[in-house]
Amino acid sequence: MAETFTFRIDNETDHALDVLTHGGISRSAAIRQAVLEAASRRERAAQMRREILRMDLGEPDGVNVADELARDRSGER
Repeated sequence: MAETFTFRIDNETDHALDVLTHGGISRSAAIRQAVLEAASRRERAAQMRREILRMDLGEPDGVNVADELARDRSGER
């Protein structure tokens, strides 16, 4: 059974609904479609972030920045 959801709209939301329903789609159908599309975009973005975090960064270049800084600063003392 479908659940009913009520929300308040402002001028900007009312205009957006007018745009979404311009082709004859009902407000309910337009809202359902917009919610599903927004959720899909959010899930795709989260998946892309997970994939980027799992990317192989390759081999280290062999430069130890801490050692390089310590060596450069050893003459400052």
